[in-house]
Amino acid sequence: MLSQRIDVAEGVAVGGDAPLLLIAGPDVIESEAHALKMARALAEIAQSRKVPLVFKSSFDKANRTSVDSPRGPGLEEGLRVLSAVRRETGLPVTTDFHLPSQAAPVAAVADLLQVPAFLCRQTDMLVAAGRTGRPVNIKKGQFIAPHDAAHAVDKVRSTGNEQVMLTERGTTFGYNNLVVDFRSLPRMRASGVPVCFDATHSVQLPGGMGGRSGGEREFIADLARAAVAVGVDAVFFEVHDRPDEALCDGPNQYFLDRFPELVDTLLAVDRCVRPDA
Repeated sequence: MLSQRIDVAEGVAVGGDAPLLLIAGPDVIESEAHALKMARALAEIAQSRKVPLVFKSSFDKANRTSVDSPRGPGLEEGLRVLSAVRRETGLPVTTDFHLPSQAAPVAAVADLLQVPAFLCRQTDMLVAAGRTGRPVNIKKGQFIAPHDAAHAVDKVRSTGNEQVMLTERGTTFGYNNLVVDFRSLPRMRASGVPVCFDATHSVQLPGGMGGRSGGEREFIADLARAAVAVGVDAVFFEVHDRPDEALCDGPNQYFLDRFPELVDTLLAVDRCVRPDA
C-alpha cells in the first residue's frame, strides 16, 4: 500500500510514489565549518545519484546520558548554522527540538521538524509541531509498540496538519540494547503515513558505555538494506567524516567515505521493491 505523499521542500517529497528519501548528517552540530563540509559532501553524493536528501544535525542533544557530555551549540547558534547549510548547499534541513516553545523558531529554518523518540508521546510537543504547518517526523519511542505510534500521528493531525512521517529506531531489548522488529515498518505504514528507518540509532547501545551510549556500527548497512527490502519511504543516517572523534554518538555514526557505496546498494534494492517509485 502506498503511503501519503508529503512535500518536504521544493522538489523533495517523501511517501506515495516519491523516490526513496535520504536523511543524513552528523548527529550534533560541532561547528559551522564542519556542518558545511558534511553538507557539501552529502549534497554531492545525492546529486550525483539524483536521489533527494535532507541534511540533519541537532542544535541540542538534551537527552545525553551524562550531564558532562557535549550537547551542541544551542538553539540560536544551531539555527544560524542550519540556515547557512540551507543557503550554501540548497539542501533542505531538519533538526529535532525538545520544548514546545522551540517549535516555531525551528520551523522558521527547518523544512522538516523532528520529534525525538523520548518525547513522542508528549502532546504539547506534537501539537506545537503540527501548528507550525511544517512536515513533522515523529521518531517512534523505543518503549512503544508500532501500532501505538498512530496516536502520536493523530495528535499532530488534530491541528489540521496532515504532513506526518513516522521513523522506526529500534525497541528496547533488555538493558543497554535495542532490537529492530521489521514487522513494525508495514504496521506503521498501515496508518497511511510515510515510514522512515533510522539505521544508525537502531544499532545504538543506550548508556552501554557507562556515562555514554555505545553502538554496533558494523550492523548499520545490514539493517538499512533489510529495511529498504521490506519497503520504506526514507532512510535516516548519522554520517560523520571521523565518527570515532565525533562529539556525540560516534559508535553508531556511519563513515562518510563509505556512504556512497551504501547509497548505491540501497537504491538498487529499492528499485527491486518499488520499481515505479
